[in-house]
Amino acid sequence: MIICFTETESESERFFEEHLQSHRIGFFSELEDIPAEAECLSIFINLRITTEFLEKHSQFRLIATRSTGVDHIDLEACNERGIAVSFVPTYGENTVAEHTFALLLAISRRIRQALTMKRGGQFSFEALRGFDLKDKTIGIVGAGRIGLHVIRIAKAFGMQVIATDLNQSVLLSEVLGFEYVSFDELLQRSHIISLHAPLTPATLHLFNHETFAKCRRGVVIINTARGALIKTEALLDAMESGVVMGAGLDVLEDERLFRSEASRLVTDRIVKDLQQISSPEEMHLQHPERLAEIQQLTENESLLSRPNVIFTPHIAFNSAEAVHRIDEVTVQNIIAFAAGTPINLVTGKPPIA
Repeated sequence: MIICFTETESESERFFEEHLQSHRIGFFSELEDIPAEAECLSIFINLRITTEFLEKHSQFRLIATRSTGVDHIDLEACNERGIAVSFVPTYGENTVAEHTFALLLAISRRIRQALTMKRGGQFSFEALRGFDLKDKTIGIVGAGRIGLHVIRIAKAFGMQVIATDLNQSVLLSEVLGFEYVSFDELLQRSHIISLHAPLTPATLHLFNHETFAKCRRGVVIINTARGALIKTEALLDAMESGVVMGAGLDVLEDERLFRSEASRLVTDRIVKDLQQISSPEEMHLQHPERLAEIQQLTENESLLSRPNVIFTPHIAFNSAEAVHRIDEVTVQNIIAFAAGTPINLVTGKPPIA
């Protein structure tokens, strides 16, 4: 097959070249550079596969995403064109769970404030006073593979654990020592809420103004799943009012801020359009999506500037061991598909996070 890779690193490229020698492979930085004759495309999470893109690549037979989540791929468009989609069902359960606690501990022990305190300046134990995790109640939203690892770690800290999930296992809850509760009860009881659910139409903006209003005052929010599980505007309001004491975020609704500041993005992507519009009303009518972009970008930047927010740029998965597992499974997926015995295909039902 003619296989094209995007979003790759040099070590991964050497691995793919070594293990896919019988195929013709190439590495590209942008989707626009993918040749029309490509039969297989392997992507990560930052590029979106749309109907428009697929229309320009009629030879595609397989899209092999190097991720568990598939919300960046138009699955319906792929299905209509007979394009198979494979994913990596498991690679970093412990990896993401460990990062979850890195974020939580950074908040509970005020690491950001400590790191930014001026040397030689006025020191205050009170200003840097944190809180214990022991005996706190942590609510797990999505008790799948990653969520279960988080539960194991939480129990080691001496925490009380409750969880909400569509698929419940009484045996697991008894063995690991946690309790399944309704979503509303989880909001009301949790000192800390950690998100490990996939992004679907049902979970989009799962945390919104109404949701936050039900939370225990002073709750800590940790999100290592998908940014759009949280409505950014609602989180900002909840932090401003004191409902949310702190947030540890590895993901955002608009992750372009990982690569550039909001002001730069607004200038490069939006202001050109503003210059051609005679009035704000005309802008609202002709380019509502651009106004939404401006709002999202500025909200994200405002969120990340808060001292009680710990942010990492979507790196919860990013350990040497997890990346190697991703590469291995991706190669297995491609080889199996080429041999006519495909594995790890997306069936339309999003995988459990």
